[in-house]
Amino acid sequence: MTSHGQTPTANAMRRALKRARDGVALDGTEAAVLLQARGDDLADLTASAARVRDAGLEAAGRPGVITYSKSVFLPLTRLCRDKCHYCTFVTVPGKLRREGHGMYMSMDEVLDIARRGAELGCKEALITLGDKPEDRWPEARAWLEAEGYDDTLAYVRAVAIRILEETGLLPHLNPGVLSWTDFQRLKPVAPSMGMMLETTAERLWSEPGAPHYGSPDKEPAVRLRVLEDAGRSNVPFTSGLLIGIGETYEERAESLFALRRVQRAYHGVQELIIQNFRAKPDTAMRGMPDAELDDLVATVAVARLLLGPSGCLQAPPNLVDAEYARLIEAGIDDWGGVSPLTPDHVNPERPWPHIDELAERSRTAGFELRERLAVYPEFVRRGEPWLDPRVLPHVRALADPETGLARAEVRPQGLPWQEPDEGFTPMGRTDLHRSIDTEGRTADRRDDFDEVYGDWEELRERAAPGMAPERVDADVREALGRAAEDPTRLTDEQALALLHADGPALDALCRTADDVRRDAVGDDVTYVVTRNINFTNVCYTGCRFCAFAQRRTDADAFTLSLEQVADRAQQAWDVGAVEVCMQGGIHPDLPGTAYFDIVRAVKERVPGIHVHAFSPMEVVNGASRTGMSVREWLTAAKEAGLDSIPGTAAEILDDEVRWILTKGKLPTATWLDVVTTAHEVGLGSTSTMMYGHVDQPRHWLGHLRLLARTQQSAREKGLAGFSEFVTLPFIHTNAPVYLAGIARPGPTARENRAVTAMARLLLHPWIPNIQTSWVKLGTEGAAEMLRSGANDLGGTLMEETISRMAGSSYGSYRSIKDLVAIADAAGRPARPRTTGYGEVPAERVGAAHASDGRLPELLPLV
Repeated sequence: MTSHGQTPTANAMRRALKRARDGVALDGTEAAVLLQARGDDLADLTASAARVRDAGLEAAGRPGVITYSKSVFLPLTRLCRDKCHYCTFVTVPGKLRREGHGMYMSMDEVLDIARRGAELGCKEALITLGDKPEDRWPEARAWLEAEGYDDTLAYVRAVAIRILEETGLLPHLNPGVLSWTDFQRLKPVAPSMGMMLETTAERLWSEPGAPHYGSPDKEPAVRLRVLEDAGRSNVPFTSGLLIGIGETYEERAESLFALRRVQRAYHGVQELIIQNFRAKPDTAMRGMPDAELDDLVATVAVARLLLGPSGCLQAPPNLVDAEYARLIEAGIDDWGGVSPLTPDHVNPERPWPHIDELAERSRTAGFELRERLAVYPEFVRRGEPWLDPRVLPHVRALADPETGLARAEVRPQGLPWQEPDEGFTPMGRTDLHRSIDTEGRTADRRDDFDEVYGDWEELRERAAPGMAPERVDADVREALGRAAEDPTRLTDEQALALLHADGPALDALCRTADDVRRDAVGDDVTYVVTRNINFTNVCYTGCRFCAFAQRRTDADAFTLSLEQVADRAQQAWDVGAVEVCMQGGIHPDLPGTAYFDIVRAVKERVPGIHVHAFSPMEVVNGASRTGMSVREWLTAAKEAGLDSIPGTAAEILDDEVRWILTKGKLPTATWLDVVTTAHEVGLGSTSTMMYGHVDQPRHWLGHLRLLARTQQSAREKGLAGFSEFVTLPFIHTNAPVYLAGIARPGPTARENRAVTAMARLLLHPWIPNIQTSWVKLGTEGAAEMLRSGANDLGGTLMEETISRMAGSSYGSYRSIKDLVAIADAAGRPARPRTTGYGEVPAERVGAAHASDGRLPELLPLV
């Protein structure tokens, strides 16, 4: 049932219909009007929608084609922590026991159905289940523990792998609400996933008696976040609306616009399902009327107009009493999953139509029925980063390489689910760490610049509010006095005032920070003799600030072999290094054990060197590839020889900013979980902040406060936590987000001084070491930061490609003499340190001085 508001006037309807006919963009009010079209108005509306659909099919190379997926429906568990008032899929443990069922389908039950489906030519395994049943039902938790699974998603992952390996069917996962980290766990085992948005009407979730009341996973904001995280993770995703559950036409229109916004931002919604409510017995909503067919037809048509020609739109054929022609007229291009074997467990009273009947009905309406896979043809043709290399062979075995549709004549066969064969095969521009300083990069941007990062216009709209400067009313003089007296007592208002300081006030702030630095760590300027090793720059994460990431086919792409990595570590040791810092792109072909292999290769060659490696993003990638928890993965990495991790991938620890800077990187909460877990397993880390792009001082303040709280908590637990805080000014020159006209051109000199000084004050006394970056600021800039509260210059580096690819002009290496000269310019002595700020053994000091200044003759090794 739809809650009806005011009926639109005839004039409003005529105007909206004309705009639809003319192909003019609709606003929310016009969409709500068109949702109420009936009779001749509805025929006018559907004609416009059909024209849009037909244009899209023509452009996609499949004119006159309607698709479906031949599938088996696997209700992995019917237990759920939610209590939707219309649902008959969900049940309770007692009823399952009485019917002779387990809390979950067993692996044997799953594989039996999947095998029979494969014999019938099915190619999709639709895995549907309730949300997080173990959170509500002890019986579910007990079953998982008895079977050896940490949670329901671990079982989903295991089931998907067995289906791929033993039957060849492609799993399409519908496990409900997922986090960003959950998507990383599941993407390697399934080419597509889905979750219905249903509605954005919050009152239908929050008000007692409403359809979603008492269901935590049905909060609209939560479900929209899932859709966004799917897009960020490059997961082909199915979503849609459930209409007629009490929403108004305005609310339904807003739901459609919300889905369009997600699609515009990430291009990852592979299809939208418009499903009509059908009342079911034994539910709280059994007395509500079914959604009317005209309501469904109008909603399909409006959805088509809003999605445009490239959208894929489905309506379930078993819910419309054979009124197939009306849905085709309204603009659908897909019938969804149809099974010759299993019932629709969500709507068991509504059997699937026979495929022959569906083909005949489609043919009568002038369309050819063609089979697709669980993942839509557009994503099959796109390939990376949408399809994980471990499922890509399974998809290719069933897909027509020209159309991306299913090869109807092929019967699925199980294939190994395994890492790609390439592994650590050296390829590409492996001398980039040297030639970046002499030859530069091939081009300032990737060829897929306009597609890979999402919709730049949509991003520009989202970025604008966050970049607006705010007024600061706090008294700077009072704030300076408080900072000098006790920086730990600075209020947020005072801290913001100081972050905006300029002129004499900024000079006073920097003097105060320098005084605090002197009291905390003395006058010595420290540095570490280290070598950066970037083992690959192949990456498909889609960070919009990053000029380092390349596709494997790009001219500047490279990957090192394990031997090459070890050679570079050996070379660094020979010239006095105490540390190697290793980070790389998220290369889809590197095996799950890649990070462990890298560490072992270095430690076997150079047992005494400190391995400081793998950002939190790489940690999550490693954990998801191996199926391990973050804690298990970090523990295994430590056992392999990892000594500490860099606190990079932090950027700004505020998701408002992060989701503009990056399409697919880990969210703030996950970054924090990785570093705190690392601290707990005995791995220290650094901390960082990249600033001067689409951020504002309020974001810097929140970031620094979060780091201070995290470090305080670590110290209270007796953990070392962060060894230092590193300021990372944004290098804009080749950064995509700058080239697109969204980010500003890096921080100003004033902002660099203010950030360094406030980092010293706001992190005091918890993080005593503040590092400045000569790579990003140069000699004079680094010396100025040493006068503004910093005490560390970082490392000699020996090679550096990340900042250089972004456009930094300050080179890739500084000799010890160079670093000492920077300290001299600040009027301070300099001394070497270890990664943990300890004393460097005399043998290492001697080796470093003996080779100082001659590194370019020794490096690089290719």
